[in-house]
Amino acid sequence: MSHPTAATVTTHATHHELGFVRTYIFSTDHKMIARQFLFLGLFMMVIGGILAMLIRWQLAWPETPVPGLGWLLTETEGIIPPETYNMLFTMHATLMIFFVIMPILAGAFGNFCIPLMIGARDMAFPRLNMLSFWTGAVAGVLMLAGFFVKGGHAAAGWTSYAPLSAVPIYTGTDWGQNLWCISLIVLAASSMMGAINYITTVINMRAPGMTLFRMPLVVWSLFITAILLLLALPVLTSAAAMLLFDRTLGTHWFLPEGGGEPLLWQHLFWFFGHPEVYILILPAMGIASEILPVFARKPIFGYRAMVYSMLAICFLSWIVYGHHMFVSGMDPRVGIAFTLTTMVIAVPSAIKTFNWLGTLWGGSILFTTPMLNALAFVGMFVIGGLSGIFMASTPVDIFIQDTYFIVAHIHYVVFGGSIFGAFAAIYYWFPKMFGRMMNEPLGKLHFWTTFVTYNVAFFPMHILGVGGMMRRIYNPVQYEFLQHLQWWNVLITYGAFALGLAQIFFVINFFWSLFAGKRAPANPWNATTLEWTAPSPPPHLNWGDRIPTVYHGPYEYSVPGMSEDFAPQTRPLPKGAAAHH
Repeated sequence: MSHPTAATVTTHATHHELGFVRTYIFSTDHKMIARQFLFLGLFMMVIGGILAMLIRWQLAWPETPVPGLGWLLTETEGIIPPETYNMLFTMHATLMIFFVIMPILAGAFGNFCIPLMIGARDMAFPRLNMLSFWTGAVAGVLMLAGFFVKGGHAAAGWTSYAPLSAVPIYTGTDWGQNLWCISLIVLAASSMMGAINYITTVINMRAPGMTLFRMPLVVWSLFITAILLLLALPVLTSAAAMLLFDRTLGTHWFLPEGGGEPLLWQHLFWFFGHPEVYILILPAMGIASEILPVFARKPIFGYRAMVYSMLAICFLSWIVYGHHMFVSGMDPRVGIAFTLTTMVIAVPSAIKTFNWLGTLWGGSILFTTPMLNALAFVGMFVIGGLSGIFMASTPVDIFIQDTYFIVAHIHYVVFGGSIFGAFAAIYYWFPKMFGRMMNEPLGKLHFWTTFVTYNVAFFPMHILGVGGMMRRIYNPVQYEFLQHLQWWNVLITYGAFALGLAQIFFVINFFWSLFAGKRAPANPWNATTLEWTAPSPPPHLNWGDRIPTVYHGPYEYSVPGMSEDFAPQTRPLPKGAAAHH
């Protein structure tokens, strides 16, 4: 394992003397880049949330003017027209998946946690790290630019199925869809740069004594996520480039009239798309695995089983994508194969769930805000995972495919999973990242309002789906068989509005704590991992001229023979005490 030399330390010692631009904008410090990714993700979350509110308004009160939107939609006097509605749900999902969850979980906490938790001074390639962020920021600008071009933004759904997306006249969108393709290609380049950095850093820059099986589980989850990113994103990049060429250069990759195959897009998209699901959820799994032992004051249950289950998910995620295509005319024999692999991938997820429960069992649980969000993640992930098992079965999937049951499933996994995981991470590492404590009562108020309104907004979608309500629908009441279900749409919309308003508590807490919060001690949670041995916030190079030495695994809580109920990784265990790993 390689580490910076004394000369390197001296070279970097002048970092604090750099000007504003080099320190805060074009920084090569992994902690500053983590903050940049975090703010980018939170900004995009606001935009994605506003789009969600507009979608829900249209579904609850179809073709009714949106209050205050008349100045923007002048031609329709504030009524959302069908083509605008198509743009709204396309961009809501695109922004939330690619520009909220990925920047926050993989970008922000990947950058912040990996070097600090393995005892490295920085990422292996600091300049590449900076380039990764700014490439991602350019991708975000390109994606937002689509709102301002003639014809509006992409409107073919976030999956952009061909040939709908491949022929401009089909959606009336020209440069909006082109910018969608270009933005994802640029974002993929950003993510692959980050993935190379993460993998190299974990393999080469661990502190003395930090073996692979002494790494915290969040580092394992981010390491495996980086492998998935590196392998999956070239597939998306290629598909997006082929779609762009069909739209602009006259190729026929996905157009039947030129000998192309529309189903090829689905195969390419979902071959990327299902690993992408685990790219979104694996970091949150790691975050939950990190937080539960800290506030249960117990070692993680089955550390190695947790690692092996994540590796199993990494492998199996490549051979399950076909369950998205059961209604595409797939050979039933192939469908059976994908049914079996989809059910098999539930096993490692179940192992993780039972291990989380095993960690909690008999623990001295502290219901802090990070812990509440981590527990919500486990609960919501279980609900989302169980609904996924339904869709693994071909006969059931044929009935519920492209209904609101699918929308409910993805929101329980992606919002209930990833976003609660993101909130848990923000509340947990905020003291280390910014040197101040977040307000605990306000944090709990944010959690409980979010948790309740979230379930009001998304659980009834299962009922709508089983009742036959289609996804990507513009006006449900125009269908007689859906009219008796319309009150569910109204309830969901009230829940969604309340969920949006609940985030005001988070915004107030975040920015108030940023400037006026109580100063954070080095280790406010009495945790054992390496980042808590550095000052809050850590200086450049994290530990100055020394590198911590690791003596045991990351979850030594309630160790017999110790005066405290935790043993930091930098402190040898008492003689005769057995390590849990």
